[in-house]
This record gives sequence, C-alpha cells and structure tokens, in this order.
Amino acid sequence: MLPGLALFYAGLVRSKNALSTIMHSFIAIALGCVVWVLWGYTLAFGPSIGGFIGNLDYIGLRGVSAIEAGPYADGIPHQTFMIFQAMFAIITPALITGAFAERVKFTTLMIFIVVWSTVVYAPLAHWVWGAGGWLGLSGWGALDFAGGSVVHISSGVAALAAALVFGKRRNLGSEPMQPHNIPFVIIGAALLWFGWFGFNAGSALTAGGSATSAFVVTNIAAATAALTWIGIDYARKGKIGGVGAATGAVAGLATITPASGFVGPMPALLIGLAAGSVCYLMVELKNRTQLDDSLDVFAIHGVGGIIGMIAAGLFAGVGFLEFSAHVLPGIDRVGQIIRQLGAIGVAAGWSFVWTLVILYVLKCTVGIRVSPEDEDSGLDITQHGEEAYSSLN
Repeated sequence: MLPGLALFYAGLVRSKNALSTIMHSFIAIALGCVVWVLWGYTLAFGPSIGGFIGNLDYIGLRGVSAIEAGPYADGIPHQTFMIFQAMFAIITPALITGAFAERVKFTTLMIFIVVWSTVVYAPLAHWVWGAGGWLGLSGWGALDFAGGSVVHISSGVAALAAALVFGKRRNLGSEPMQPHNIPFVIIGAALLWFGWFGFNAGSALTAGGSATSAFVVTNIAAATAALTWIGIDYARKGKIGGVGAATGAVAGLATITPASGFVGPMPALLIGLAAGSVCYLMVELKNRTQLDDSLDVFAIHGVGGIIGMIAAGLFAGVGFLEFSAHVLPGIDRVGQIIRQLGAIGVAAGWSFVWTLVILYVLKCTVGIRVSPEDEDSGLDITQHGEEAYSSLN
C-alpha cells in the first residue's frame, strides 16, 4: 500500500516536490518498521495495563514466535499477526504527510513519525484492538474492523491539526499548484485499491466467510464512491477527471474500512455513495477556507473514517450472516451507534491534542518548515539534493 500512497501523493504535488513526497512514504516504511519491532508492537498488543497500554513483554519482539500462535489469532504464528499489524502502524503516519506536503523539513518529519507512532498510534491501537483494550469489543464495545478510528480518523484529524500548525504553502492561491502527474495519481489509487483487499479482508485473520465478505464490500464501496465522485464532477463541470475518479475510490476505501467486517453488499453500496458525496463536499468546503491541508487528508480519511464508524453501527449485520461472531451479545442498534460516536470522539480528541503538542514542541525546537527560499526552490533539491525530473541540457 505504501508504494500506492507514494505515487498517489506524489502525483498530486508540483514536480519540484515529487521526489520529496515519495520519500515521505518510503521513510515511513523504514522508521515504522523499526519502531514497531522495538517498542510499538508491545505497546499496542502486549498484555494490557489497565486497558490503556500494552506492557513491555514483547519489547524487541521478545517471545513473539514465528511458529507458535499468539493471543490474537488461533493457527496463525504470532509474528505473522505482528507483521500484518505493522502495515497499519506504518501507513497511518504516512497518510498524515499529505497535510504538510511541499513545506515540511524532512529531518523533522522523521522525528514526528517516531514520536507520533509511539504517543498517538500505539495507545489507540491498544484501546481498540488490543486484548483488554478499554474502547474495543472487550470494553466499551466499539466496532472497528480494520481501522476507521485507529487509522483513518487518527490520521485525518492529525492532518487537520498539522495544517493549522504549519500554515499555508507560500503563494497558495496566487500561483498554480495543480497535480503535476495525473497518471501517478491514478496508478497510485489503483495500487491502493488492490492493497486495500489485504488491509480489510486480511483483518479477518482467517480465510473464511468474514474475509470474503470484507473483500467484496471493500470493492463495492470503492467502485460506488468513484462513480459518485465523477458523477458530481460531471454534473457540475461537464467533465470526468482522473484525479476525481482516483480520489473518490480512495474515499470509498477509507470509509468502508471500519465496517468492512460487519456489513453486506447493499450497505456497502450506500457507504460508497455517502463517501463519494460527503467527502467531495468536504473537499469543496476546505477549498473555500484558508486551511491548507495540501492533499485533503482530513476531508478524505478523517471524514471517511467518521462516516464508516457510524455506518458500522447503523448497518451492522445487515446482509452479513457471520456478523454475530464478532459482536458482544445483546447490543441494540441505538446503543451500538452511541458506542461508535464515543469511539469517534475519543480517537479524534486523542489524535488532535497530541498532534498539536508534538508539532508545537518540534516547531519551538528543531523547526518544522523549510525556509521560504527552500520552499520556492522545491523540496527535492533542497532536502534531498536530487530531483525527480532532471533538467535536460
């Protein structure tokens, strides 16, 4: 999924920042892996300390067997579960980078990924998915199959906080900032669409009906959201754009994620319709403000995650016979929606406040933005000493 995200984001920025934007996703893989192995996994999935955080039993993957099953999935080696969960831990901070693309210091970004993954992501993952976590099915009872709160709301709201702290790009509104490579955008979205099958279906942790249903509804929601987005575009502008089609598909993928293990095909179609229309509206509203979330992370992932979490409660079990295996018995529809809203508030509040704190500390110490001169020259050459597109003499 990270190569898909790298191409999707890189195509949306100006050519002078294409390499830098790709590097944001690439470095997230390297840093995220090391953090996850050393301490992230044990904080997220170690034996619970009061439902709030995992203990250090699995630090450095101590006792995480490559042969024997762990506590989260029978018949699956513990390390298999660990490395599958690493995907979620790695892509979540990578999503945030779209908010401050074209103006962030790369060294500061590296620090941010390490700190944010530790302080924000790991506890939230434990609350929702960890054994004994207070917010998920073993506690409060929120439904989040594959990351609506843990991944999309947390990254989307963090992006909103980041956009506030970073401020606007130089000359925004006075010079062109259109996507420089639309084929990159479409290819990146296609890779994400393909990778999302593993993201959602894989969260069943078994090759059965639950995984099959998650696979099917993921595809339905993405397709419906893409069609909805381009339909609105055509009605408003008389054109069907590639960027809109790709963005709509990603919105659908983000929105179905938390509900993918709990709903059937027809609810997935409605979820895709909501994703394509509401996320489109949020992008348009953002464009009328002074907020510069460069690549619309909040409008797509934050809002999509919120819609998906609500939909998981609203449509839970509709058209999906295996749903009863995943929920606490006796929860009524209204009660479940209340639990979903509570999880939305907790995830959004936790991510927003801590992201503000982390970025303000970095701003006051090492700095978060490149100089105006470096921003004008482009981050490729000023941050990496290389260019995505070398000038031909």
